[in-house]
Amino acid sequence: MATQRKVIITCAVTGAIHTPSMSPHLPVTPEEIAEAAIAAAEAGAAILHLHARDPSTGRPTQDPAVFEKFLPRIKASTDAVINLTTGGSPHMTVEERMRPAIEFQPELASMNMGSMNFGLFPMLERFQAFEHEWEREHLENSRDLVFKNTFADIEKTMTLGALNGTRFECECYDIGHLYNLRNLVDRGVVGGRLFVQSVFGILGGIGPHAEDVMHMRRTADRLFGDGYAWSVLGAGSNQMRIAAQAAAMGGHVRVGLEDSLWLGPGRLAESNASQVRKVRELLEGLSLAVATADEAREILELKGGDRVGF
Repeated sequence: MATQRKVIITCAVTGAIHTPSMSPHLPVTPEEIAEAAIAAAEAGAAILHLHARDPSTGRPTQDPAVFEKFLPRIKASTDAVINLTTGGSPHMTVEERMRPAIEFQPELASMNMGSMNFGLFPMLERFQAFEHEWEREHLENSRDLVFKNTFADIEKTMTLGALNGTRFECECYDIGHLYNLRNLVDRGVVGGRLFVQSVFGILGGIGPHAEDVMHMRRTADRLFGDGYAWSVLGAGSNQMRIAAQAAAMGGHVRVGLEDSLWLGPGRLAESNASQVRKVRELLEGLSLAVATADEAREILELKGGDRVGF
C-alpha cells in the first residue's frame, strides 16, 4: 500500500500587511500572538510563521525584545516548527529585518526571493477609519515603495542563517523569484531540500488565477525537480481557493491572518485557528492527511526544535 501523502499547514499569525483597525481579531500584543499561535498549532498547524508588533500601536516591529516575550511561551506550549520572518515590513531596512532570525536561530525563517513593488494601497478603498495614523500612511506609502531584496541582501541573510542551521521558507511572489532561487542554488548559497512558498494575489507579484498557480508549479518543477517542497498562500479572498488547488496538485498550504482577515465572504475570521480548521477540513475532504510538526521537520529536513536559540 502506498504511503499517504502528508500536507503541511503553515499558519502566519499576524504579519505586517494588515493593520489593527481592519479587524478586532488581529493579534497585536505578545500575549495575543502567543495565544493565537498556540491555538493554531492545536488546530493542526505544523509550522507557525511569526512577526511581532508594537503592543501599543500594533505597528510591525523587528525588535528582538518583543519576540522574546512570546517565543519561549509558544515553544513551551507546542512542538510546532517556529518560522521567524526576515521580511518584517517593506518599510524596514534589511538589517532591521534580519535581527530576530539571526538572534533566535529558528528552525525556519522566511526570505523573499527578490525586490518588488508591494502595493497595499488598494486596501484604502475598503478601509477608511483608522485608530492610528501610521496605518493610513503604511498603506498610502506603498504607492511609492520597492520592497528591497537584492541578491546581496538575500545572500547575506541566508549565509548567516545557515551558520546557525536555520533553513528558509523561500517566498516567491513571481516567476522571476524562482529563477533567482535557482541562481542561489547554482552558486551554493543555499543547498539541501528547498521549501518554496509561492505567493499569489499581492499587487506587484503574480496574480491569483488558476493558470498562475499552475505556471508557478510547472516552473518550479522544471527548475528544482524533486529537490523541493512546494507550498502556497493566497492573499485575501484567494486563500482557500488557491489552497484547494495547490493541495490537489501535490502542494502544502499556508493560511493565517497575515494573509487574509476573512473566513468567508463578508465574514471576518475570529482567530487564526478558525482558518487552520477550515483548511484542514478542506484537505481531509480531498482525502489528504495533515502533517504533524515532526513530519514537517522530516519533509523539510529541519534541525529540530531543541537546537534553536530561545
